[in-house]
Amino acid sequence: MMWWWNDYWPMHWVLGPLMMLLLIVFCGAVMFFMMRAMTGDHGGRSDALGILKQRFARGEISQAQYEEQRRLLEA
Repeated sequence: MMWWWNDYWPMHWVLGPLMMLLLIVFCGAVMFFMMRAMTGDHGGRSDALGILKQRFARGEISQAQYEEQRRLLEA
């Protein structure tokens, strides 16, 4: 009836560690995507635009340079 409880099942030493490894990988992936969503890191395009705005506000670039670079970033 329940022969796998008596160590007669030949694959118990393979499936156990494999399932544990898959569980660890799955939990790691879930944690990665949750932390990425919380920090707002979605590719860096918004960071580049923020840096561009700061440079313009500090007077490092002219309005024409700002408009051109903003257009390139938003494309």
